[in-house]
Amino acid sequence: MFFAHAVDKIERADWHEGPVFVTFTVEMMKYTQTTLDKIERVLDEAEYIVRYERGNFQSGYCILEQKKVVVLNKFLQLEGRINTLVDIIPQLKITPENLTPEVRKIYEEVLTMHHSVA
Repeated sequence: MFFAHAVDKIERADWHEGPVFVTFTVEMMKYTQTTLDKIERVLDEAEYIVRYERGNFQSGYCILEQKKVVVLNKFLQLEGRINTLVDIIPQLKITPENLTPEVRKIYEEVLTMHHSVA
């Protein structure tokens, strides 16, 4: 399984009379532990605590905004954990300027993924 999200680079443009069709290069992000670790770094730098616990989560997660804690269902597989964090991150109060440049780039990729899936 892969994430697909649009990149700003245009690979080629097909010009016809009438509408213009543009093909975008799509960058893939794999469902790996490394990907999960990168996404968790965004939350870590934003001073959120990520916990994996048991519970009755209808959506697979719970956000305790006042305490900056995100609780995910511990029974989610790797793909579910990544997808859930991609859904959660745009809902959180994260100030990109407070993130390191590397983590800010990951944060922006997550936002792009979320918007391309939504």
